[in-house]
Amino acid sequence: MKKVMMMTLALALAIGCQRVPLSGRKQLLLVPNSELLPLSFSNYRGVLDTSRVIRSGNDAQMIQRVGNRLRTAMESYLRANNFADRLEGFQWEFALIQSPQVNAWCMPGGKVAFYTGILPYTQNEAGVATVMGHEISHAIAEHGNERMSESLIASNLLQGGQLALGAVAQSRPQQTSAMLLQAAGAVLPIAYQVGRALPHSRKQELEADKLGLIFMAMAGYNPNEAVGFWTRMARAGSGQKPPEFLSTHPSDSRRIRDIQNQLPDAMKYYRQTARR
Repeated sequence: MKKVMMMTLALALAIGCQRVPLSGRKQLLLVPNSELLPLSFSNYRGVLDTSRVIRSGNDAQMIQRVGNRLRTAMESYLRANNFADRLEGFQWEFALIQSPQVNAWCMPGGKVAFYTGILPYTQNEAGVATVMGHEISHAIAEHGNERMSESLIASNLLQGGQLALGAVAQSRPQQTSAMLLQAAGAVLPIAYQVGRALPHSRKQELEADKLGLIFMAMAGYNPNEAVGFWTRMARAGSGQKPPEFLSTHPSDSRRIRDIQNQLPDAMKYYRQTARR
């Protein structure tokens, strides 16, 4: 069984390995969009049906304007650089939702939700582009698909580890066997979370920052505004936070530092856009 599992894993890695636009990072994508996107669209519709969606006014118009400028810039770049397959099945939608939540997100397939609670922190259109560029980049980089794919692989590996442990425990008293199996069920997922899942989630967040910074620059928004937005967010969340290694997100200081380091590259795209 172990040999079959390893062969399955090797085949999955060979078939599903692709590269993220701009960053070039290799990633594992095993879930076809034909299965993922209908589920995404259904969930998005469910959120809109149970929320107060703002469809008129200056803020709603701004969300549509920023979304469409980012969409145009992203699609142009992806098609010009042989990543058009990333857009297959996308149905863009940008919704402003009345809610105190300081949040925004983008589901696979280009379904964006922007909450009014984050507008005091964006402060201007470039701030909105910072947030939306980051969130849309998660969809362009197919981070959701990647997490699902790796969870499937990890689940199979964990099951295999438990089966191997069960075989060893058969030669021991029943009580010892039960304790070992219980330990396997508790320790292995935690080890996977801390050792793989959480670090990878933080890597995806930083990758979305990088892609979002460049895409907002391509759309004609000054990427320097990103530093101001993330600084305001850091101050707003200055209370006690878990240590970075136990968090799905990078620390505020690391995120801002990385963005500052990426600004010279992003500004090249911004200046090119400004000259058109």
